[in-house]
Amino acid sequence: MTRTLLYNASIVTMDIDRRQLNDGAVLIEDDRIVSIGQSEDIVTSVAMEPTIGTTCIDLRGRWILPGLINTHVHTSQQLGRGLGDDVNLLTWLTERIWPYESAMTEEDSYVSSLLCGLEQIRSGVTCFAEPGGQFVDGMGRATLELGLRGILARSTMDTGAGLPDRWKESTDKAIEIQVDNCKRWHGQAGGRIRTWFGLRTIFNNSDDLILRTKALADEHGVGVHMHVAEIQEEVQFALDTRGATTVTHLRNLGVLDSNFLAVHAVWLTDAEIGMLAEHGVKVSHNPAAAMRVLGFAKVPEMLEAGVCVALGTDGAPSNNRMTLIDEMWLASLIHKGRTLDPTVVPAQTVLAMVTCDAARALLWEDQIGSLAVGKKADLAVINPNSPAMLPMHDPIANLVTAMHAHNIESVMVDGQWLMREGEILVVNEDEIMAEAKSRAVAIARRAGIRLPERFDVTDR
Repeated sequence: MTRTLLYNASIVTMDIDRRQLNDGAVLIEDDRIVSIGQSEDIVTSVAMEPTIGTTCIDLRGRWILPGLINTHVHTSQQLGRGLGDDVNLLTWLTERIWPYESAMTEEDSYVSSLLCGLEQIRSGVTCFAEPGGQFVDGMGRATLELGLRGILARSTMDTGAGLPDRWKESTDKAIEIQVDNCKRWHGQAGGRIRTWFGLRTIFNNSDDLILRTKALADEHGVGVHMHVAEIQEEVQFALDTRGATTVTHLRNLGVLDSNFLAVHAVWLTDAEIGMLAEHGVKVSHNPAAAMRVLGFAKVPEMLEAGVCVALGTDGAPSNNRMTLIDEMWLASLIHKGRTLDPTVVPAQTVLAMVTCDAARALLWEDQIGSLAVGKKADLAVINPNSPAMLPMHDPIANLVTAMHAHNIESVMVDGQWLMREGEILVVNEDEIMAEAKSRAVAIARRAGIRLPERFDVTDR
């Protein structure tokens, strides 16, 4: 058994009572929290057990949060950062991202996922949900090495115009690959890695695939991760080809459920918001990606209806900033501006969107999302002592709207430090960055992607 005591810290637990401790301590044994409370009480109890070796870390002046949870991040798109700027979604998809992703190898996906994971760790993320590239093995290898908690999925498609030839496959084949991924990866790393079933969009998913995917997710006790109602053209496409808009059609199919994660969910009617609430569907809101090209999701209305809304970053070509901290800041602002109501989506709600509510969205709330006895020791240590974050008149507001990635000092998953005092401990960060730069250029060349000639950095 290994024991770690973190004490003299300010702690935001995000537990059911939303407890905050001004001089708190967390005692960790192996991968779980065994005690949390006032420093004086826990330090005294540890001192009474001198025969058990305990690593004691004084975190005076620091804050401890539950590890942040990114509910939608394309790890295999990290090497495509900067390829998707200033174009509409269909151009972005068919002329930039599909050519780029279809030119990738499994090793490219592995390196991309490593680079993405490093950015996640440095921004306080301990768990992510991957909606799918094509190489679950590459993503899985990276997740194993990084020590992150993750849900992997494959970007699954069986229909649609413009698909690269190498992605064209039958519904049976699409199902077969997903089941195989689930058998090989679900529960790996002592349960730190899970797999879900992924559906790209209604543009590229037949009703047969959607129905069979949902049935398999139920059979395996996992979730379905799908982009839903992203753009107006998608909603119109569903209406033209299925006779109903996206969410209504999914309701008619009978696949809306508590294990269904709808990503973006921008173009919804009020009735469809009610459908999400009625069926317990979870929503991953990606503010930066939405603002770029999709539109303004009706997040205040969803929250009012009782929908569980969490945050995600989306992929690097959709956002460029793959830090959940920035998404918190955006989420705290854009809905106030859209509704002209400064009281909507308050800071406490936003913090829940990346902790306890995010865990609920990923069906993992029994183990992560808050700091409580018996839960996994997934946490982030924040150093607020920087000009951008002080003073701390309202700590929750500061954590949501004034925190930056450089304030993340240490990150722990399963009781193991992934980053300690700013140093990545699990992989060689410099080697990964060098490899990522080289591979990114090679992939773009193979894909034949041509960007506006601003200046040439391809050989640097």
